[in-house]
Amino acid sequence: MTALRPVSYTAQWMAAARAIESERQDALFVDPLARDLAVPHGFELLEKYANGGLQPFICIRTKFLDDGIMSLRPRDGIEQVVLLAAGMDTRAFRLDWPDGVVVYEVDHDTLIEEKQRRLDLLGARPKVPRRTVAADLTTQWLPDLVRAGFDPDRPTLWIVEAVTFFLTHEQAAELFTTLADASAAGSRLEVDILGGAILRNPFSRSFLDAMVADGRPWRFGTDEPEEFLARTGWKVRELKQPGEPGAGEQRWPYQVQPKDRRSANRLWLIRAEVVGRR
Repeated sequence: MTALRPVSYTAQWMAAARAIESERQDALFVDPLARDLAVPHGFELLEKYANGGLQPFICIRTKFLDDGIMSLRPRDGIEQVVLLAAGMDTRAFRLDWPDGVVVYEVDHDTLIEEKQRRLDLLGARPKVPRRTVAADLTTQWLPDLVRAGFDPDRPTLWIVEAVTFFLTHEQAAELFTTLADASAAGSRLEVDILGGAILRNPFSRSFLDAMVADGRPWRFGTDEPEEFLARTGWKVRELKQPGEPGAGEQRWPYQVQPKDRRSANRLWLIRAEVVGRR
């Protein structure tokens, strides 16, 4: 087994959540590979961080992003989809993709290697042309994506899932600016972002301290995601919180907070399109 970085164990955690969801009778999705990709640490982390709604959020987020991918139509002109920090994601294997699409999975080299080793043992075969790109998103990673066949002059759907939590504000802004600069007209973005209040709330402190101690600190959040993304070249077209229609309204165990309540803990689910940077 390839040695992974501490933050890469988050990928196993997410896979464990997807495995548990897949075994429900009312599952939002079914990921038959998730349980094998979650070991050895995924279920341990899922249990350790069981409070605070993370399990339902992970599953609601997965379904929200799945729906965005499956909404692609030929008239959209999007034939390349990039999964940033793809982790143990198996969308290339479990979704029925539109014709003509190529999927790029970007992540650390050791995680890509370990994931592929496990997929090969399971005999898994993707349902779509799939290209893996070994890169660190905190460095100059775009040239590696281009060398793998990505074309910045063609519209793209970027999937940025469970990424920004671990970046600084500056790194997050740089990431979305890079995506906008590499996006042709018609490109789209799907992303989840923490509300800034979560990082300031004293009731979150024990969880956040535990994440720091485990080498997975949460750093970035914003209470104004539309303004933040606009400054980096993206126009938000859909902004939801878990529990709202189209975002797990039957599965979120908490009350949805009004958007004008600035001190509320939030998790944002966002669909956006690129505007005017190229």
